[in-house]
Amino acid sequence: MTTLYLQMTEKLSAHWRENNNAYPRKFVLSPALRDEYLRNLGLVTIPGERDMSATKHMGVPIEIDEASPGVMVAADGSEVALQ
Repeated sequence: MTTLYLQMTEKLSAHWRENNNAYPRKFVLSPALRDEYLRNLGLVTIPGERDMSATKHMGVPIEIDEASPGVMVAADGSEVALQ
């Protein structure tokens, strides 16, 4: 099973490859997905060294939107589904 953290990382890596290393604008997560991300983050970081505010994923801002299905907003403004 792929975690949300890994899905976001895979989408970000693909965006870099396809856009000459340009960063996407942001990730947009629902509150439930943010909570899942934080649980995943606890699995991939050293306890006590993680930022539980989760305002960025690998340098890309994370925005919380109640209605979001979970997307990455690409550099050109298009939305890429995370799941």
